[in-house]
Amino acid sequence: MQLKSVISAGLISLAGIATVAHAADAAYPTRAVNMVVPFAAGGPTDSVARALAEAMRTELGQTVVVENKGGAGGTIGVSQVGRAAPDGYTMLLMHIGFSTAPSLYKNPGYQVDNFAPVGLVVDVPMTIIARSDFPPNNIAEYVDYLKKNADKVSLANAGVGAASHLCGTMLMDALGVQLLTVPYGGTAPAIKDLVGKQVDTLCDQTTNTTAQITSGTVKAYAVTSLERVPTLPNLPTMDESGFKGFQVGIWHGLWLPKDTPQPIVDKVNKALQTALASERFQSRMKDLGARVMTESANPQALKQLVDQQVPQWAELFKKAGVEAQ
Repeated sequence: MQLKSVISAGLISLAGIATVAHAADAAYPTRAVNMVVPFAAGGPTDSVARALAEAMRTELGQTVVVENKGGAGGTIGVSQVGRAAPDGYTMLLMHIGFSTAPSLYKNPGYQVDNFAPVGLVVDVPMTIIARSDFPPNNIAEYVDYLKKNADKVSLANAGVGAASHLCGTMLMDALGVQLLTVPYGGTAPAIKDLVGKQVDTLCDQTTNTTAQITSGTVKAYAVTSLERVPTLPNLPTMDESGFKGFQVGIWHGLWLPKDTPQPIVDKVNKALQTALASERFQSRMKDLGARVMTESANPQALKQLVDQQVPQWAELFKKAGVEAQ
């Protein structure tokens, strides 16, 4: 065969492959899609994921299956998605841990560059709570009590890298105290021991604490958003309580593996935006005290947020003496 014929045949073959790939992108999705949650079932990220999966099904036309892959502060599940085929059938719902992992883990098993951002989903404020018989009755008394009894107060968290760990670190830094931190293997056992009065205090997401607060099984002092939370209107913000600028929320974002074709990224983003606009999803997030990030449900906003936060958390952890594991 002449060289010219070989080249022509090769070009035709490549064109055929490209046509097939384009057709596959256009047809996506043709089967169920997996949404990996790198934390245990029943936690706050899992709650957001299940509501989102249901809401995205309408636009995608396929079932979105939530798959829990917990362990090692979320790094196991995140790494799995980073190694998945970039075909749109494996997506990741991950929270602020993307911003903190570079400072908390020497080798998390992934880099943010291993993923294609789709968009922000929700932002969840934190609540500062304590066992129901904790002596302070308001945030001013709480701050005063911790400063005077720091060596006697135990602060629970759900493990290194968990939302409660991040909020607890910020709280101790703001108050200038070092409490006895008690790490648990998850949020559920931490709250169980708080309700059981085995530990003193905890800072965790409204998705975990609202039911306990409204039922009176824990004592609540403040929220960490700049505005009061509609579902907990009587709780003051840390900002209005004298800690100007104190704000920490646990955002959740949707990601796909790196090199996912742009047409598929665009389809998933459209499904995300449709889901966030749905009345049912918004109602569910309102019940959980979460703010739907409709205006930031795009790749640029998610990437910009992570790039901005990585050095901020690195500085805070360094100041607090938190070393990478």
